[in-house]
Amino acid sequence: MSIDLTRGGEFVTVQLGGQWLGIPVLGVHDVMRMGALTRVPRAPPRVAGVMNLRGRIVTAIDVRRCLGLAARDVGTPPMGVVVEQDGQPYALVVDGVGDVVSVPADRYEPHPGTLSPAWRAVTGGVYRLDELLLVLDVGRLLVSDLAEAA
Repeated sequence: MSIDLTRGGEFVTVQLGGQWLGIPVLGVHDVMRMGALTRVPRAPPRVAGVMNLRGRIVTAIDVRRCLGLAARDVGTPPMGVVVEQDGQPYALVVDGVGDVVSVPADRYEPHPGTLSPAWRAVTGGVYRLDELLLVLDVGRLLVSDLAEAA
């Protein structure tokens, strides 16, 4: 789903490694506490596993691994944000989920020069709120992950 970030919009906020990310609200199908996953033999490390969600097989993608972050603390249960890409559901495994925020257009800025290449590759820019809100480009995140799996 491609959106014009210069117009602002509504985003589901998620936390990853202390950083807030925004996912366009229209692209989010579900938010859930992640349960047990079934491992997939020979899958890339970014694929945390698969699960059954209301009769559909959903591939869980560990966003921490996608961005080269350290593993989550064992005592911290992960959350999942279910999105769809090319007709397939994916659960993005994140540290936590916040609120839905409405962001005005005048808060948008392109990537700061200090943003790491990994984060730059999967985000579409930032909104300056009380903290920086990086906008996650789910399509780029999943395409880079799926290309690695092929």
